[in-house]
Amino acid sequence: MCVTAVESRPAGALDASGANHRPFKARVMAFIALTKPRIIELLLITTVPVMFLAEQGVPDLSLVLVTCLGGYLSAGGANALNMWYDRDIDALMERTSQRPLVTGMVSPNECLAFGIALAIGSTLLFGFAVNWLSAWLALGALVFYSVVYTMILKRRTSQNIVWGGIAGCMPVLIGWSSVTNSLSYAPVILFLVMFFWTPPHYWPLSMKVKDDYARAGVPMLPVLVSNKVVARQIVLYSWVMVGASLLLTPLGYTGWFYTLVALLAGGLWLWEAHALQNRAKAEVTGAKLKEMRLFHWSITYVSLLFIAVAVDPFLR
Repeated sequence: MCVTAVESRPAGALDASGANHRPFKARVMAFIALTKPRIIELLLITTVPVMFLAEQGVPDLSLVLVTCLGGYLSAGGANALNMWYDRDIDALMERTSQRPLVTGMVSPNECLAFGIALAIGSTLLFGFAVNWLSAWLALGALVFYSVVYTMILKRRTSQNIVWGGIAGCMPVLIGWSSVTNSLSYAPVILFLVMFFWTPPHYWPLSMKVKDDYARAGVPMLPVLVSNKVVARQIVLYSWVMVGASLLLTPLGYTGWFYTLVALLAGGLWLWEAHALQNRAKAEVTGAKLKEMRLFHWSITYVSLLFIAVAVDPFLR
């Protein structure tokens, strides 16, 4: 299916009160907001621990800093381009109504130029300061998120977040390649963990704000099907994710500590996922559905899992 949002006002138009008054500090903060710093925190926590795993110890600090900076600039560029393209539907959704292009703090042309500049700068930084394999992986993630997810999938299919999530899986490959200038089974397994993590991480949030997505014409899965169907999908993806997370140890990449954390954190995840499914089956709605419990736990889960990835080499 193809859904197109209708703008409620000119995209990126300034409010009348702010048309001629854009303070410098507010403008700086607006450009920072274009990069979605809180999302990037999650990308970095899936990058740095993999560098420890690849090094089987402490990687070079300067390499870590450059890789993090390159990752921030690349993801920030992708996020800015996402906001540039989505400025029409952002104006229709409550959760995105204060984004810089909607308020007019940044113009569409400024946002587009900013996103392209970050894309070019991050690719060159990776290429000359890290290695070109990492540079192409980062650029591939940026293009996939900006073009494949934002421009093609997001407004056309309920599977948007499933395949669009590939971009968010790339940091594990970049973290490994920045140290080794190669790829291996370990980062591929962690890539799969993040791939299967993304839908059950994002769908609970989509359940919470599905009215926003419906108003904007974005076919997120919870907009199109019942909570019971969404919850069943969440449980299926959760089991595959936990199973994938346990593959590192039998292949010899991790030891007892990572395995213990993966089992405990994964078990708690499955508990929450099945609890959400039970509430959905009982046709619980509103605040009692507690869908955000799994969303918040999903962030804790991935943080604990990747901290275990970083710590495990020192305990083997």
